[in-house]
Amino acid sequence: MPKSFLITGCAGFIGFHLTKKLLESNQRVVGIDNINDYYDTKLKKDRLNILKKKKDGKFIFFKKDLLDKKILEKIFKKYKFNFVIHLAAQAGVRYSLINPRSYIDNNLIGFFNILNECKKRKVDHFIHASTSSVYGNTNKFPIKETFDTSSPLQLYAATKKSNELMAYCYSHLYNMKITGLRFFTVYGPWGRPDMALSIFTKSILKNKPIQLFNYGNHTRDFTFIDDIVNGILNLANNKLANRKKFREKYKVFNLGNNNPISLKNYVHLIEKYLGKKAKKHYKPLQQGDVIKTFSSTTKARKFFNYKSKTNPSEGVKKFITWYLSYYK
Repeated sequence: MPKSFLITGCAGFIGFHLTKKLLESNQRVVGIDNINDYYDTKLKKDRLNILKKKKDGKFIFFKKDLLDKKILEKIFKKYKFNFVIHLAAQAGVRYSLINPRSYIDNNLIGFFNILNECKKRKVDHFIHASTSSVYGNTNKFPIKETFDTSSPLQLYAATKKSNELMAYCYSHLYNMKITGLRFFTVYGPWGRPDMALSIFTKSILKNKPIQLFNYGNHTRDFTFIDDIVNGILNLANNKLANRKKFREKYKVFNLGNNNPISLKNYVHLIEKYLGKKAKKHYKPLQQGDVIKTFSSTTKARKFFNYKSKTNPSEGVKKFITWYLSYYK
């Protein structure tokens, strides 16, 4: 039986792919996005246009801001959502050093407005995006959900940890079913232009040097977008995850690739599929950067059969194919 979904940030990278997959599965989706100009709005609008091509009325879009409580109240009142998947946020680690106010407004106040509406309307399951950045610079690997998250290195991570605490509190007080998902460096077609993969690809094609911070010694658990989307849908649909035992407490899960790769090797893959060498400028460690991420996904596999199937080589190849087609 079709369910009703609210996806916030539906014109964003993950939100677009998730919404598209839901519509292809004949689900009804209401999407909210304010189409802000943190990065090129053309990319967001092009994603949105693909979603709007659905002529069966399954997709309803609102260009609204989550800070507008009255609008949210009207949307929640009109549509009876089974699932609310909250992906809208001010993203970016380094940008949080430049414009911290945006993170407070969008990631704290906006999050609270959505959380509170879910409580009032008794939504079946509220799923929200968190980040691997909450772990800070841990030196134990693979990273498990039980690891300490009390020392975030940037305001972005601090707001995401705050989201988890707010959600835990609401789940405990109001018996709400809420799940937080800590994403590990998501990439793929239609990806954000402020992410390393897009920046490197663009620079290499234009014969401009790329900057490798920490002298290229960063290691990342790059996770392909399809694996993230399938993980979210498994969580929403899986019977094990919907048992009463699961609903008794707020839970958080890692969604990663469980297969870290060095930044140097990642650049090598980009060079390989572009057929072009990069001009590299090696730089020292930048403020706020996490040196290494490496996810344990055992908990997600146990609860809702999560499994990352895409290796970095395959994922980068798919991204490059899309990039060359989109930016031709």
